[in-house]
Order: sequence, then C-alpha cells, then structure tokens
Amino acid sequence: MNFFINLLISAIAVFMTAYVLPGVTLEQDILTILIVAVLLGIANSVIKPILHILTFPITIVTFGLFALVINALMVMLVDYYVAGFSVSNFWWALVFSIVLSLVSSVLRKIGE
Repeated sequence: MNFFINLLISAIAVFMTAYVLPGVTLEQDILTILIVAVLLGIANSVIKPILHILTFPITIVTFGLFALVINALMVMLVDYYVAGFSVSNFWWALVFSIVLSLVSSVLRKIGE
C-alpha cells in the first residue's frame, strides 16, 4: 500500500511541477503522468546511484553541486523515453528536478 501512496504523491508532484514550469510540457492524461513518475523513480533508484559512484571525484570537487547535474540528466533521460513529456533544455531539467524535489517533500510531509 505504501508503494501506491508514494507513486500517487510522485505523480501529483510531477503534474504540479510540470504545470508551473513553462519549459516543461506534459500531456494531461493520468497514464502519461504515472509513466513519468514511475520512470523517474526507476531512474533515480537504479541509474542515479551508479552515476554517483562514477562521478564521486567531480562531486567532491564541486562540493556536491554535481549531484544536481545528475538529477537533471535523469529528467532528460525520462524525457527521451516518454512521448508525452518534454523538457526544453538542460536548464529546465535542472529547475524541474529542484522544484520536483521540493514539491514531493511538501506533499510527503502533508501526507504524514
């Protein structure tokens, strides 16, 4: 049950973030929103840790800011695979990842 609640929170956060940012477009059907939420979750749990390990020296030199670049790359990866989700460029992907983290945190806090 906890998985479905987290998926719903992630989907709502993706929808709200895409709605607010002009550089991100998202089809307004629930299936596309859920696919984006699931693929972001998979990318963040499988690919992101590998990239963190491989780029650890760069992350240390940049005092952790390179982790934001990795987050933006995960958003751009999902943009590449989902037809109804589009991010204009790297900078919008970076802003999307930051705002998505904030919105998700707020929604999770409300859900407690």
